[in-house]
Amino acid sequence: MFKSKNLDISTAEFKEKLDKERGVIIDVRTKEEYDAGHLKLTDDQIDYLNGDFQESVKSLDKNKTYYLYCRSGNRSGKAAQILDKEGFESVFNVGGYEDLVSAGFESNK
Repeated sequence: MFKSKNLDISTAEFKEKLDKERGVIIDVRTKEEYDAGHLKLTDDQIDYLNGDFQESVKSLDKNKTYYLYCRSGNRSGKAAQILDKEGFESVFNVGGYEDLVSAGFESNK
């Protein structure tokens, strides 16, 4: 039976992985949410809900490491599953924006 791998990692694991490999950090919230505040480390913002997420990620390098976050970790979890199914080598859902800020990640607010 096929079992999908767990793409969710904790904020502590995220910090550890960032120390080893910077990767690409993507905020999958809406543009409005992003503009209201995002992690300073964020490399890109690709709205999971805008209807063309799968099309938007086709230009990404499948061999790079990607860390995705949203408001609660739900959208970024779904987005990570999409990237995984599309053949991306290393994709992680790092959870929700507020949790990341609470864990010490710097915000641009």
